[in-house]
Amino acid sequence: MRSKEERQRISVRKELEKAEKQEERLKKQALETERKGDGWRKELEGRVPDKVYGGLQAAFYKAFEMIFERGTGVIEKSFNGERLKEDYAVRDFTFQVKGDRGSLKRFRKGAGRLHGVNLALTSAEGIGLGIFGIGLPDIAVFTGVLLKGVYETALYYGFDYEGMEERYFILKLMETAVSKGHLWVRGNEELDEFFAGRGRTVDGQVLKEQIRKTAEAFAVDMVFLKFIQGLPVAGVIGGAGNPYVYRKVMRYVEIKYRKRYLLGKEGKR
Repeated sequence: MRSKEERQRISVRKELEKAEKQEERLKKQALETERKGDGWRKELEGRVPDKVYGGLQAAFYKAFEMIFERGTGVIEKSFNGERLKEDYAVRDFTFQVKGDRGSLKRFRKGAGRLHGVNLALTSAEGIGLGIFGIGLPDIAVFTGVLLKGVYETALYYGFDYEGMEERYFILKLMETAVSKGHLWVRGNEELDEFFAGRGRTVDGQVLKEQIRKTAEAFAVDMVFLKFIQGLPVAGVIGGAGNPYVYRKVMRYVEIKYRKRYLLGKEGKR
């Protein structure tokens, strides 16, 4: 009969393998998207004025900068952080006691229920503004909802979101989630280096540069959606892009935080 420690080790390894398979699927999708390209989308994006792209990048940069400097407290009021910490402690303790994979599976499946409210909020906000032909002004709200989802996921898996290194990690997560091809692969490798303790030293300048990179990645990914959101009638379609992007980002974020948690159980974080 296996010891509890052996059951824990096997359970963690199997769940890690699952996370890595999910990660590999996202990698293939990112590479396939880069290889094939979206011909129709590229053609339409080519018609978007340069000032729209520049304005979108600036809007995302300002939103990230504002939230990290002054807005985290506002976001924290929108969810119960203490409850998330307590729930994490209970789930983690349950696994420590039982040592079975079932505890980890319930851990994983519970993460999928975190984002229902945020999806509803960003859908209503994006489509509502789209009806009136408003595109760029919803960036601050959308960014706030995205970060709320990231913070909730971090706490769900027992991690903080404050401090220079954690903020850098969050920004790199979000940048990679919306990247394609080799940019996705490189970003994912850098995040794994962070797990292994080989990440770069983060100071204010490094953080500002990462804010710029993340804002640029979101501008590239969403420029067409935000452009048509600024057009009456078509704006409803553009606004519906918010929940699509939210899902894409949170799918990646959840996998990476779960992997980080599991690597911690293996003593590799």
